[in-house]
Amino acid sequence: MAKISAIVITKNEEKNIERCISSLLPVADEIIIVDSFSTDKTKEICEKYKTINFIQTEWKGFSATKNYGNSLAKYDFILSLDADEELSSELQQEILSVKENLIESEAYYLNRITNYCGTWIYHSGWLPDYQLRLFPKINSQWNSSQVHEHIEFNKKIKIKKLKGFLNHYSYYTIDEHLERMKSYSSLGAEKLLSKNESFLILKAVFNPPLRFIKTYFLKRGFLDGFYGFVISYIASFTVFLKYFKAWQLKKSKRNQP
Repeated sequence: MAKISAIVITKNEEKNIERCISSLLPVADEIIIVDSFSTDKTKEICEKYKTINFIQTEWKGFSATKNYGNSLAKYDFILSLDADEELSSELQQEILSVKENLIESEAYYLNRITNYCGTWIYHSGWLPDYQLRLFPKINSQWNSSQVHEHIEFNKKIKIKKLKGFLNHYSYYTIDEHLERMKSYSSLGAEKLLSKNESFLILKAVFNPPLRFIKTYFLKRGFLDGFYGFVISYIASFTVFLKYFKAWQLKKSKRNQP
């Protein structure tokens, strides 16, 4: 049977990390927590578990920090989770089942379902949400994207899907969502500039309503009730911020002496 190293990166995750760890214990042969010097009780909670390898390091960005965690893994297969995620009992059983036959030419998508302000979201473009999280250590690395990082392979890999849900406790309040979207929109603006996108101010005007229509109607966000409307509205506002910030940055660079 293959052995799995679970890797989790943390920064002030006291309200999430114990749930995450508890879900990993039945399936992982080692758990590595890569913490960026949390100032809350994250370290204290992790150190209750004597088998956990708790490492602290300066924040290197999502991809670099995850790659650092992967480099510490003792075993040939990595299960990568965020601190606000947990394996459902069905997903635990699936992983235990495939663990008997893991091979280095295969990797697995996990289907993530998101809990938003206490409600599971089944539409709004949030489900299905396949995340590549179980993969061989060799010939793999997280890419260098500043936002929405993903695993890349140095050789051909067959990717399969597991059915059990990866539970994602993303936002406890709407304010949390708005704060994170400010950060994501800034990173998105920098990415747009790196691609030399044009007509930024026009896209800031016309793309947001298109995003709302797509999320609320085409992706059936209306079936998620009130929070489906909120998610659709914030998605459209984030698009506006991304293009507007990119336009401001481009204008600022143009005006520099």
